[in-house]
Amino acid sequence: MNKELLMCDAENFRIDYVINPYMHTGRQPDRPAALAEHEVIAKTHAAAGRTVRFITSAPECPDMVYTANGALVAGGRAVLGAPPAPRRPEIPYVRAWLTEQGYEVHDAPYAFSGQGDALVCGPFLLAGHGQRTDRRMHAVLAGLFGYEVVPLRTADERWYDLDLAVGVIDARTVAYCPQALEPESAARLRGLGLDLIEVTPQEAALFALNLVSDGTTVTMTTGTPRFAAELRARGLEVAELDTTELRKGGGGVRCTALTLDNAAPDART
Repeated sequence: MNKELLMCDAENFRIDYVINPYMHTGRQPDRPAALAEHEVIAKTHAAAGRTVRFITSAPECPDMVYTANGALVAGGRAVLGAPPAPRRPEIPYVRAWLTEQGYEVHDAPYAFSGQGDALVCGPFLLAGHGQRTDRRMHAVLAGLFGYEVVPLRTADERWYDLDLAVGVIDARTVAYCPQALEPESAARLRGLGLDLIEVTPQEAALFALNLVSDGTTVTMTTGTPRFAAELRARGLEVAELDTTELRKGGGGVRCTALTLDNAAPDART
């Protein structure tokens, strides 16, 4: 899990528009600092034994560094994201890369935030909706990949993607912020029989849950000591990285990496 990742360089990262509460065109990222943050994230993935592959950013795509929104990939198939209008120019580049690599690529017929709203957890697909993803996408994803889809509606625009409210640690362990989900969705998650770790709204708001875990090493942001300590107490290696500049666009460690090695059950098409 999360041993093969797709990242995009941060050369063209900037704030040209506002599509989430974290973005402000008057608060631009410091370019050298953003590039350094991104480089450290990639090197930390590699140090953990993960294979990192790269797609080249396009000048007209300032958010392309957040590759997780480009698609959901599993079992040799991919469903492309269908993001808000300012990010739509990214999708042809993602389509071309996945097609060149031999993936069976499908378009999303409804609004879909890619992996940002679709987190694989063993046989489950934790599927966000209510902000960026149309719930009708859940049936599409279930049909293509064969997961048991678990709909989870986030509470408000602060959690515009599910990967800000929920972090998958391994096939049986999930960290989440209960207050970031609507009560019915939080209850649904608790009903799955998973080992759940609760994260405070204060740490979740600092992107604590926007993490990448391979079940042994968790790569996450700095500034969330309570959650990091809980992970270490469970015997996990934890790499805490600065994401100050990347968060200015509303993304963190998880947002910058599209997982390529999700194992999918037999597809039911």
